[in-house]
Amino acid sequence: MPEDVSELLRVMVPLLRVRPVIEDFCRFGGSWAAEHEPSGSGWAQFHIVARGACVLERPGLGELTLGAGDVLLLPHGDSHVVRSAVRGVLRPITVDYRNGVRGKSTAGTEVETELLCGRLQFEGSDGNPLLAVLPDEIVIRTAGERLMDRFRRLLADIRDELDSDMPGSEVIAADFARALFVMMLRDHLGAEHAGDGTLSLLRERSTARVVLAILGDLAREWSLDEMADVAAMSRATLVRTFRRLGGEAPMTFLSDLRLAVARQRLAGTNEPIARIAADVGYGSEGALSKAVLRRYGIRPGALRIAGKAA
Repeated sequence: MPEDVSELLRVMVPLLRVRPVIEDFCRFGGSWAAEHEPSGSGWAQFHIVARGACVLERPGLGELTLGAGDVLLLPHGDSHVVRSAVRGVLRPITVDYRNGVRGKSTAGTEVETELLCGRLQFEGSDGNPLLAVLPDEIVIRTAGERLMDRFRRLLADIRDELDSDMPGSEVIAADFARALFVMMLRDHLGAEHAGDGTLSLLRERSTARVVLAILGDLAREWSLDEMADVAAMSRATLVRTFRRLGGEAPMTFLSDLRLAVARQRLAGTNEPIARIAADVGYGSEGALSKAVLRRYGIRPGALRIAGKAA
């Protein structure tokens, strides 16, 4: 394994300690939609498509289509809607419980889509700034060109356990899910395609020190001189290194990171907007609102609008 990848994985290893909770086993047909509220700090949300297809909608972000075999992780627990690929009159969703897992279904229709849904906690996540460097979504597609036997086997085992209705099946399924997500995160963090932006800066020790320092104190009025001191390099060298690895200057990176963290907390928690603005370095709620509107085309409050899960 290349040294830079090993260093990145060493820095990111706290994110590999996860605890999944499988909440829903869904069997849907026709036109349907299920809303999901923010999951709260330290909790991600996930959807595993065992059969069929669906569409993910999130305020301020584009739609994402998922197909059979896809595994989706929303690391920041965004409020979102999962719906059928085709639109129409929405069918009511009925709920029952089996071995501690909710069963959701659309009555009177042929099952076209099966989903395993739940939450995932990053253990020891309190105060862990590294969560902010994870993207808005991580998708593993186990079909087509990216077919991965290990992921496919785990998906089949999780589904079979929940479908068996045997005592303890939800515990076994959760253990399979833990292995699935640890491998998913490990592969994502170590893959070449994950080398852009902040993760790329974490591959090199000098810039990693700067990123971690900023993440640990986003509210601070950082200057380029202070960043250069943390990196133990000159201002000019710091700027060149940031542009080479992250594609932007340090001060631009700081602004983008503040806004990204603000979006994560707005969409993933119910914290007061004023508190979030102060924590990420915006002078006021109004300043944050203007910045979010410019970047995402939506007001901060609308990023967290979601009804109770169906």
